[in-house]
Amino acid sequence: MSEIKRVLFVCMGNICRSPTAEAVFRQLIADSPNAGKMEIDSAGTTGSHAGAKADPRAIVLGRKHGYDLEKLRARQVVAGDFTRFDCVIAMDVQNVVQLKAVCPPELAHKIDLLMAFAPDSQELEVPDPYYGSAADFAHALALIERGCKGLLRHITHPHAARSTWSAKVPGKRAG
Repeated sequence: MSEIKRVLFVCMGNICRSPTAEAVFRQLIADSPNAGKMEIDSAGTTGSHAGAKADPRAIVLGRKHGYDLEKLRARQVVAGDFTRFDCVIAMDVQNVVQLKAVCPPELAHKIDLLMAFAPDSQELEVPDPYYGSAADFAHALALIERGCKGLLRHITHPHAARSTWSAKVPGKRAG
């Protein structure tokens, strides 16, 4: 396993995509030889939902797929997150830009897109399902599952193939 032991997932409000990614990744880790060896959290670039539960639609869909979002509560990214976490994984480019705006420059290399870890994906971002339908939540979950599986593969096999999307992220080179 590489030196990545602490992962933070980030979206805008921390009630749809990032808590879903946290729950999916927690389950992947729990079912792997890395169980108990990683710290996983999620946060939002805004504090508009701080303290709130995940979106009920995300909770219900997650439960149907074996993921527990029930106890997760929204919080905003804080300055200390950039030193505390080994990687900060954003759901879309807008959140990458917002994270880089508040991140110390020497730690900006920790920020990446979730879909950068899904080499077979045709999508750069996990679209925000908040104003969408149940189908939008299901699509977001499918992308998150693909991205989280790729992230785990990257952590356990650091030289595994990655998407070329990283080259399209502001201030990021493909790696």
